[in-house]
Amino acid sequence: MGKYYITTPIYYPSDNLHIGHAYTTIAADALARYHRQIGDQVWFLTGTDEHGQKIQRKAGAAGVSPQAYVDGIVANIKDLWQRLQISNDDFIRTTEKRHEKAVQAIFEQLYRQGDIYKSEYEGWYCTPCEAFWTERQLKEGKCPDCGRDVELVKEESYFLRVSKYADRLIKHIEENPEFIQPVSRKNEMVNNFLKPGLEDLCVSRTTFDWGIKVPFDSKHVVYVWLDALSNYITALGYPEKTDLYCKYWPADLHLVGKEIVRFHTITWPIILMALGLPLPKRVFGHGWLVLDGGKMSKSKGNVIDPVLLIDKYGLDAIRYYLLREIPFGSDGYYTEDALILRINTDLANDLGNLLHRTLSMIEKFNQGVVPSPGTYQDLDQQVIKQSQESLIELKAAMEKLEINTALAAIFKLVSRANKYIDEAAPWALAKNPDLQERLHTVLYTMSETLRLVAVYLVPFLVETPAKIWEQLGLSGSPSSLEYNDAIKWGWLKPGVQTRKGNPIFPRIEVEKPKEEQPVEQKIAVPEKSPATQETGQITIDEFSRIDLRIAKVIEAEKVEGSDKLLKLKVKVLGAERQIVAGIAQHYQASDMVGKEIVVVANLKPAKLRGLLSEGMLLAASNDQGQLALVTPESMIGEGAKVR
Repeated sequence: MGKYYITTPIYYPSDNLHIGHAYTTIAADALARYHRQIGDQVWFLTGTDEHGQKIQRKAGAAGVSPQAYVDGIVANIKDLWQRLQISNDDFIRTTEKRHEKAVQAIFEQLYRQGDIYKSEYEGWYCTPCEAFWTERQLKEGKCPDCGRDVELVKEESYFLRVSKYADRLIKHIEENPEFIQPVSRKNEMVNNFLKPGLEDLCVSRTTFDWGIKVPFDSKHVVYVWLDALSNYITALGYPEKTDLYCKYWPADLHLVGKEIVRFHTITWPIILMALGLPLPKRVFGHGWLVLDGGKMSKSKGNVIDPVLLIDKYGLDAIRYYLLREIPFGSDGYYTEDALILRINTDLANDLGNLLHRTLSMIEKFNQGVVPSPGTYQDLDQQVIKQSQESLIELKAAMEKLEINTALAAIFKLVSRANKYIDEAAPWALAKNPDLQERLHTVLYTMSETLRLVAVYLVPFLVETPAKIWEQLGLSGSPSSLEYNDAIKWGWLKPGVQTRKGNPIFPRIEVEKPKEEQPVEQKIAVPEKSPATQETGQITIDEFSRIDLRIAKVIEAEKVEGSDKLLKLKVKVLGAERQIVAGIAQHYQASDMVGKEIVVVANLKPAKLRGLLSEGMLLAASNDQGQLALVTPESMIGEGAKVR
């Protein structure tokens, strides 16, 4: 049994949280649940960062005190985490006395040892980001992170000597390649911030007073990042060396959005170095949830309320979509069409249908009782082997924080089980009295596969595993079992009376568009300049907007009612997508599986014949009506960029 300390960023309660914040917390929750399941002692921390100029201004505009303002927002955040069944062990607020006293002690220690000094600051400040910038760091005179206006600020401040620790931090990053992930974030931090040189960091403000007072200079309040980042140790009782602190620090994982990686991989480690404390083992900066109008943002107003989605589609459907659809570490594109597609294909058609048809056949052919298996044949052994391989892939993916890959591994088993039923044909076996032992083996294999799927899904879905468990007629819950026993084939005891219920994921019926004709998909490019209008040429900037990637076809089938369309399931950038393409007159569906093709990966999803198409493949055609796919000369691997 090991220990596992995982944290989310502490969220800024300037307004209610949106689905992007929920994504971060659900991902952390899945990791925490997984480590609990495998036997680790887990401490899972989340919370709110409640100080700063932006909060003070928001409260003033609302005509309430800052404390009253944040109290209302924090209550909504806690309610949201309950709705999402987030399993955090603690919730830290930076307005709590335990945090305030600890931050003052940290500030005083750093001042006494000479790592904090008083001077005067003059520079550009972005209130929404709570960040200072130099003139050279601005982009066209605006904040380089959010693109909004900045204010020229001049005031007396205390500074942290970050430059003193820069070389030591670079050495730590080089010696610990797992410290900053993904690798792209590490390269960005080293090349864009550390190697050009660090400037000492402003850690106090005097132009507002909503914050923790500097203990020996009351006209100053502690600036947000020294205040906020310290929560990861103050929540454990630091500066007292409590049992909680001694057991769980250093953190195993700080999970943050990519926009605050800089503070967590430069500012925070330097604070810890100055305090003489161990650094966290890993900081992972995940991508953004992107809408049609760009990054989801409270200030832009283009946000999706997770509560509305839960009410409409159910908790596990939302958790599954966020964890399965988005390659962890990359940006994810949210559309409601893609959400419904995931629900209908993976949850309703694959998982829900597997459970329903399994229990229906046990009910019909064996009075609802799980039978004893006979001798396993090769076909059965293939399913057992897949259950073991899926578990191996699941464990490896979770160690690498590839949550979407872990779920894909589970659904390989679901897919194999559905195929197994078609191949074993228990309905045919039931007609022959001499094949009853074979029938019982097939029914048991189906049941035990579902039990394992329920166990594997425990970290990701919070209601579905128990529903599967209950319909299988099992007592307790899949999360209550000793893990090493639960993952062994054959745990399910014959003789259990199943309890078939309603489908756990009813299919969502979407009204088909009136026009059933295929819609041509086009790539939007900037308006051409007069020069390009005359020559038909485009600029390199125009071309660079098109993201061409290698995708691997993993499934293919003809679209019912169309002689031109194939529906392909492809894997690209670690995630599965559906592409509908007009190539059925030139390629058989069976010939497409396993092919690597070139696709436009950043094309806005569109509907063809009422089916969602999340990209476009490239092909060439001639005047004789012949068509050929654009494919790489040799297998290069899905996700490779076409340059």
